[in-house]
Amino acid sequence: MDPYTLKQQILAYAETIGIDELKVTTADPFIVMKQRLIRQQEKGYASGFEEPDLEKRTNPELLLEEAQSIIAIAIAYPSKLKDAPRSVAGERRGLFARASWGLDYHRAVGDRLAKLQAYIEELVPNVRTRSMVDTGELVDRAVAERAGIGFSGKNCSIISPEKGSYLYLGEMILDVYLPPDEAIEDGCGDCDKCMTACPTTALVEPGVLDAKRCIAYLTQMKTLMPREFRSKLGGRLYGCDTCQQVCPYNRKKDWRHHEELLPEAEIVKPLLEPLLTLSNREFKQKFGHLSGAWRGKKPIQRNAILALAHYRELSAIPILREFIKQDEREDMRATAVWAIGAILGPDADSIFEEIERNETSDMVHEEIRIYREEWAHEDRVV
Repeated sequence: MDPYTLKQQILAYAETIGIDELKVTTADPFIVMKQRLIRQQEKGYASGFEEPDLEKRTNPELLLEEAQSIIAIAIAYPSKLKDAPRSVAGERRGLFARASWGLDYHRAVGDRLAKLQAYIEELVPNVRTRSMVDTGELVDRAVAERAGIGFSGKNCSIISPEKGSYLYLGEMILDVYLPPDEAIEDGCGDCDKCMTACPTTALVEPGVLDAKRCIAYLTQMKTLMPREFRSKLGGRLYGCDTCQQVCPYNRKKDWRHHEELLPEAEIVKPLLEPLLTLSNREFKQKFGHLSGAWRGKKPIQRNAILALAHYRELSAIPILREFIKQDEREDMRATAVWAIGAILGPDADSIFEEIERNETSDMVHEEIRIYREEWAHEDRVV
């Protein structure tokens, strides 16, 4: 089949299965991205979640022999939470980032790629393909950028001039030729709103992210949260949208045409205190369909504790005290100790005296020691 005709048929079919953007690029190595990744590793900016082999991340032919083309797709997702429950004293709520609203995007995008692959196999019976969404070797953003889905913004998101950056990305490598699309010009100009708004200054340069400072990464950590970031999370339970919320390209953008991606307000903005007593089974039943559940309940519970501290929620003190008595994870108990100190200030010392009598963890005792040391200085800031 003529490559141009094949591409047109693929484009027409993609629209029928809920793919909002489909572009094509070559299977040439991503030379510029490789240099960016090398620099990222040298600077210590990588999160550690990525594929460690830079060759696999930037050379499609290592993933599919005789690769010729890559199809890049994008699916737009909602940015507004309709009828959101209020977070008020005594009933504080946390929030999952927009990319974790609705059905896990790995499934949503993966299902569409599977349908697209089946369709292409009907048109080209001997075609070989390799699809991936986020967890694959290739850098989704690099593929989307070169294919022309959007430009790579200063906040490291792919930004479509028409659709903004609330986009799920995926790609499919093929061993057949399809006419490539052209990349589009950078559209950020002098705007640096995302860099200025970043709560942890993770955007160290335009288009350069220190992932280990990014709240999207920090909320997924399973270890004790570094002290400098604990008060930066606010009410976030998973991910961070700040750099996208302030982006002018996202103004008035709220894509609600994919039913399975619409959020359930009570799920993505849940009450904080009940999260601390959820069993693993209960967590999976309530949150298992969200992409934000992939790391399990521990990071979500830890972030819920930090959120209660952010709100200075006095009603949470009893449940935090009980949590410290019952929970077997010393880093979680240490987090709860920090939260009590943040909520009560100097009035927490009597509670800590009781905790010290029963606590065997050096990590917990260290949190209490630092608390006392900090409150000994009038200029202390939580």
